[in-house]
Amino acid sequence: MKSLIAEDDLTSRIFLREVLKKFGPVETAADGKQAVNAFSIALQAGEPFDLVCLDVMMPEMDGYDVLREIRRLEEAQGILFSRGSTILMTTALDQTLDIMRAFYGVCDGYMPKPISKGKVIEQLRALELIEEAAATASQSAAQAGL
Repeated sequence: MKSLIAEDDLTSRIFLREVLKKFGPVETAADGKQAVNAFSIALQAGEPFDLVCLDVMMPEMDGYDVLREIRRLEEAQGILFSRGSTILMTTALDQTLDIMRAFYGVCDGYMPKPISKGKVIEQLRALELIEEAAATASQSAAQAGL
């Protein structure tokens, strides 16, 4: 699973990278423009991201704008959103209006902060990005302090 993390908070970016690197390569972006650029490069190279984690509140472009641009880039390549990258919004905003806005933009999941390793694994499993065995092994390793 190839992942892109778009998060302006360094601690959150490192945390998500540490969780996701067990499942495949991970790239990070500190703002929305960097995220769109990384996504575009990967898409043009024929190596799109399987998962994109987007913080809603970022400098340059917010997560909603990045979400729209990612879906526009996919559409321009003839990729339907149901076959495109899985996009998981990560944010401190957990009001119904914020959640509806994210899903209106065609995200696949919404995870309010604070984020835990267990929440991330649960979302990955629910979005069918990882199998039960991989999720269980990762959670066991975390409990053992590995």
